[in-house]
Amino acid sequence: MKTLRETLLVFDNQLRFTFRYKITIVLGMVQPVLYLLLFGPLLTKLGGMGSGNTWQTFVPGVLVYLALFGAGFCGFGIISDVRSGVIERMRVTPVSRFALLMGRVSREVAILLTQSVIIVSVGFLLGLRAGFLGILGAVVLVVLLGIALASLSLSLGVALKSEDQFAPLLTSAALPVMLLAGILLPMDLAPKWLDYLSHLNPLRYIVDAIRDLFADQFATRAVLEGTCVAIVLAVVCVALGIRTFSKENA
Repeated sequence: MKTLRETLLVFDNQLRFTFRYKITIVLGMVQPVLYLLLFGPLLTKLGGMGSGNTWQTFVPGVLVYLALFGAGFCGFGIISDVRSGVIERMRVTPVSRFALLMGRVSREVAILLTQSVIIVSVGFLLGLRAGFLGILGAVVLVVLLGIALASLSLSLGVALKSEDQFAPLLTSAALPVMLLAGILLPMDLAPKWLDYLSHLNPLRYIVDAIRDLFADQFATRAVLEGTCVAIVLAVVCVALGIRTFSKENA
């Protein structure tokens, strides 16, 4: 109970900061919305893909894009806090390392949820058709992915302490991860060698699972694999984050 209260306190502090700079949430939505408006309609012209099937394929990819380029880049914010001594001052308080991490992660999840609702709503306006339970299950996977990526990003920010090191590391990793996850187009359309290579990318399984859920297909291998991968990623990255916060305190 104490840890929960501490986490909520850190979350509340982070959320207040976010409300002071609401423009960051809006700016984070620009590219995903543009993908929906300007790229999504092009996919309806692909052979063998009806309009409904196109949006059931593309909107899930955009949700994962939000997690990757939103929560996955949140470590930028903590670098300035490390440099200014904010993190060190919080460490001398009785607040647990778990709360310090998860309070910040919860902020990213809240932003991700808000953006996801907007993206799905825009998708419906463009022709998306999906059941409520499927969308709910997909959002759960997106949240788990957001927790994993935010924890990993914050860990890197605390460990590197430098935007000059953090930025090129993330930007060089994010693009191949995005392409090999099949965010823009299903990897089933790729050559066999590229399809095989994409299976080394954990996000590929999550994207495939979310697409099945949007199609109201629950009892599939893709959903099982994607759920397992999302849970494992979240647990491992949170554990890594707690260890990093504790190690940096030593």
